[in-house]
Amino acid sequence: MILAVLHHHFRPGGVRRVIELALPHLVAHAPKRIARVVLSAGEAPDEAWLRGIARTVSGAEVETFVHSSFGYSSEAPGSQGNSSAAVRRGLTQLLHHCGAAPLVWAHNLGLGRNVRLARELGRLCHAGNLPLILHHHDWWFDNRWPRYAAIREAGGRTLAGLARSVLPASPWIAHAAINERDARLLQRHFGPRAGWLPNPVAPWPPVSREREQAARDWLCEELGDDGPVWLLPCRLLRRKNIAEALLLTRWLRPEAWLVTTAGVSSPPEAPYAAALKHAARTQGWRLRLAVLEREERQPPTVPELLAASEAVLLTSVQEGFGLPYLEASAAHRPLLARQLPNVAPDLAKFGFSFPQSYAEILIAPELFDWPAERRRQERRFKAWRSQMPRAVQREVPRPALLAAGSAPQPIPFSRLTLTAQLEVLTRPVAESWARCAPLNPFLVAWRKRAAAGKLRATPWPRTAARWLGGRAYARRFFELAPLAPRAVPKRVDSTRVQRELLAAKLTGDNLFPLLWHPDT
Repeated sequence: MILAVLHHHFRPGGVRRVIELALPHLVAHAPKRIARVVLSAGEAPDEAWLRGIARTVSGAEVETFVHSSFGYSSEAPGSQGNSSAAVRRGLTQLLHHCGAAPLVWAHNLGLGRNVRLARELGRLCHAGNLPLILHHHDWWFDNRWPRYAAIREAGGRTLAGLARSVLPASPWIAHAAINERDARLLQRHFGPRAGWLPNPVAPWPPVSREREQAARDWLCEELGDDGPVWLLPCRLLRRKNIAEALLLTRWLRPEAWLVTTAGVSSPPEAPYAAALKHAARTQGWRLRLAVLEREERQPPTVPELLAASEAVLLTSVQEGFGLPYLEASAAHRPLLARQLPNVAPDLAKFGFSFPQSYAEILIAPELFDWPAERRRQERRFKAWRSQMPRAVQREVPRPALLAAGSAPQPIPFSRLTLTAQLEVLTRPVAESWARCAPLNPFLVAWRKRAAAGKLRATPWPRTAARWLGGRAYARRFFELAPLAPRAVPKRVDSTRVQRELLAAKLTGDNLFPLLWHPDT
């Protein structure tokens, strides 16, 4: 068997992490011996990472195949570098390089960053009876409407065409979702050609006391004092809702530093990062962003940083799987985290229980300029909705603050623009806490626990292995893999599948002003 792993790139991030964790188990537990693994992308992977992959998949030869047409359409060189013809040539060359019909494992094509690649790959595999797993980590329509115009220019001219490109129906194509909510919807339409493939995760080996102390010393030098660290392991993305983590840190542990790990990963996120940095600098907040971005000194690893931190936070408004929940448990660190509707049920099924999890943080309206925020959201919401097709615009409900009317009332922090969030943060901690603690009584107990050093960690449950273990992952993967044709239900309507997924992502629970525009 030849396994061709296709992604736009192998840059650090969640998709690369899934690939590197899963490959050793797929090679070890495949029903037929995997002789070769071909890593295919629009750019060459990091050599050190590639050597690490080769070491972990003993028994299989690891190769790379790079073709620029496989990358993001927005990054393609020249006007023809990402054309359908260029993509077809690249895919044909990939198959020739493989030398035989491979099992193709393609990642995140549903993100819409290269619609032509999704379309041509589906057509090629269907016509050539080539087994393909389309692994969906994210969706192009999930709070990503500012990119819709670029998606249309890059080959996704109609909603129906997009649906056929990213959700093709074929006996030789399977669809994998990383959370059960999406998987159930896909299975209703694609039957046995769709399934749930939770990301592989295992508890890390304990970090030695020496490495933990070295990480603490490193943090102390970086921060300029030895205050406690509350860690938010994330890139500087709007959906990470970093200001909420800072608010929680200042309320519950005022002497602690909030530290994030990685930096900006795309230009649209730069204004958000710049606004946070400017506010932290001018206000003197104990906030350090992108601590691992410096190249002057060798930084600790993320597991070492977790071990050296007093607590971990996860305040994202949107996650596909929620790996940081599990990383905190693996590191035996207390976690303060939002309950995400598409992630929390899966975590409970795995056996995890997080004692410091919450739905929302309510904010007293007098802590920010309500009329100005209302006008700001009206303007941003109108502009955001105008980027959608008209048929979609009619389905979008009013966001929380605008639905509340003109009379100020408590509103979740996550439903504010960054401008209003920073207004709340600039109020004295004692004032904002006094006004908001009665609205969030669970925080009073957490504050006492934090002061006493008694925030609760979540142990790694025994039941997790049958969902997240490597052998379990390989079993689910190969049960789903279309190594032989298996009929899909007749007349699968990809447009309907996409419409149902889209409707689920456009409910009021999923409307966050942070995601409407890069400048919030």
